[in-house]
Amino acid sequence: MTARAGGRRPQPRPGPDEDYLRDYAALLEGVPFPSVLLDRRWDVVLANEAFTELFRAVGPHPTAMPHDNFLRFVLFHPDASLVLADREVRWCLPALARFAFLVERFADDPVLQAVRREIAEDPLMEAAYRQGLPHWVHTVGERAAREHDGSLRPLLGPGAGRTVRECRLVVETPAALSELGYERMTLVLPDPGPHPEPEADPAGEPAAVAARRPARGRGHLSLVHSAASDD
Repeated sequence: MTARAGGRRPQPRPGPDEDYLRDYAALLEGVPFPSVLLDRRWDVVLANEAFTELFRAVGPHPTAMPHDNFLRFVLFHPDASLVLADREVRWCLPALARFAFLVERFADDPVLQAVRREIAEDPLMEAAYRQGLPHWVHTVGERAAREHDGSLRPLLGPGAGRTVRECRLVVETPAALSELGYERMTLVLPDPGPHPEPEADPAGEPAAVAARRPARGRGHLSLVHSAASDD
């Protein structure tokens, strides 16, 4: 069981005691799917071994490791596309939508403001946030943009085949943790074996085709840019 990056425990906060968190960590470890407990900034509080294994192939990064802050990983890690298929449309845009909701609700949070500055420093990421995101939200609706529970997201499977698998995001959190602003997210993967090709994404490109594109650097959201131009 991982607690934040490098096995560090979360800082003490009001709410469940250490025994509760230890027992909840054991519960997460019993789940066969990647499961992670996030705070409102998407800092990782707890993660199980299946989550660790999912991101085993990604290289080091000073601020965007998946066990540090999952939002930064999705947006900024250059290796994110090794795991997150069709990252631009199916992962980055939903993450930006969630971020926009959080930064509006917690405008004084210094960590969220730091992420906002990092987005602004990248011209393509800033274009995605200011132009591509409103276009996407208009397409999927406000509720779908803010609520991730039940959403389907494509992942690249391990091995030479790099098969695209659709996972279901299941978000469920005990009241004791929800009161602290924590959120548990589990990536429910399909049973092993052949699966049909995923449906086309909102940009009209099959996820498997997008997944085979070379991984792009930080902020290179080409599909977002083209979608924004149609608005």
